[in-house]
Amino acid sequence: MREIKLLSSAQNDTIKHLARLLQHGRDRRKQGVMVLEGIHLCQTCLDAGGVFEQVFVNQQALPDDEVRALLAALPASAMVFALDPGLCAKVSALATAPEILALCRRPSARAALMDDCRLLLEDIQDPGNLGTILRSAAASGVTQVYLSAGCVDVYSPKVLRAGMGAHFALALHESADLLDELQRFSGTKLVTSLAGERSLYAQDLTVPVAFVFGNEGAGVSAALHAVADAKVRIPMPGSAESLNVAMAATLCLFERVRQREHLTETRN
Repeated sequence: MREIKLLSSAQNDTIKHLARLLQHGRDRRKQGVMVLEGIHLCQTCLDAGGVFEQVFVNQQALPDDEVRALLAALPASAMVFALDPGLCAKVSALATAPEILALCRRPSARAALMDDCRLLLEDIQDPGNLGTILRSAAASGVTQVYLSAGCVDVYSPKVLRAGMGAHFALALHESADLLDELQRFSGTKLVTSLAGERSLYAQDLTVPVAFVFGNEGAGVSAALHAVADAKVRIPMPGSAESLNVAMAATLCLFERVRQREHLTETRN
């Protein structure tokens, strides 16, 4: 029978440490950890072989079948604590206190694979944007994502929530030298631009391709623009001046899916 220790004080050192990690990316990076909130993220991480160090369960959720199954599947080395519901709500930034929180090791960077599509993300600052891009990448079949050192912490709680488990289906390369990675990629290198010379829908995306997306305000840097093979625009017949970077990335990724599926159907 697994031992579960009850914690009820915000002054407890374990709780204070958890709260610091939830709030400060520098501490998470330094300690090589991430904090997961909610049963879905915890289960997805566990299924992917994640390393759990500490698990904090909302006391009210202990009888829940999903929670009990997850706790039973944890390695013996993982420490489990039950939190008073009020304390759980105080520690988490979520509007509704989660059933479970977990302190896990950040996954080690996996070696880059021979891939036919990759994403390069330069200085993406909004956690929601980054998480949505990762979710779209995983859904569209992309596995390799390179992030510049200027990106928001890819394992921050907000990015993890927005990614909905996508992190555990991707090879995430943090603090990557995007210029070097782009120059070494042998396929087509694409940057989206409002001044792009051709439409996204006229660009052949059935070949190996690297998509580059930049900062919400500044866009893609001149250095990366300079080595791109093409600058493509997303047609916008309406009145909007531009698209959110996460929406632009999603459109590009799924236009690639559409083209490749159409090619397969044509061949068949």
